[in-house]
Amino acid sequence: MLARMRERYGLEIPWKTQIGEGLYLGHAFNITVNPSAEIGRNCNIHKGVTIGQENRGKRKGVPTIGDDVWIGVNATIVGSIKVGSDVLIAPGAYVNCEVPDHSIVLGNPCKVVPCKNATEGYINRRI
Repeated sequence: MLARMRERYGLEIPWKTQIGEGLYLGHAFNITVNPSAEIGRNCNIHKGVTIGQENRGKRKGVPTIGDDVWIGVNATIVGSIKVGSDVLIAPGAYVNCEVPDHSIVLGNPCKVVPCKNATEGYINRRI
């Protein structure tokens, strides 16, 4: 099934990836997730997103993503970093830094902006 999904949609989310319930894939095309990454509950991932590994340096490893995270189109999240809960990652953002709870992440390099209820109105199919 994974091979079929990869061929048809460019969707690469290995079966052993730890994903909480409530995952929503908006326009699920060309999404790549490292098998060792961890994704929390009620996360929304949109097309072109990469959640990947850094192979060297101080952030060598894969991301851990908290609950209620909205990840916009073509965002890239890499390295051994923690993305907190209630975080909105803007389309096109390159995230390779720690992100605290209740934040919005913009741009490349990433800029973290504190924001209470950052994902209010964004999360689809919250469980």
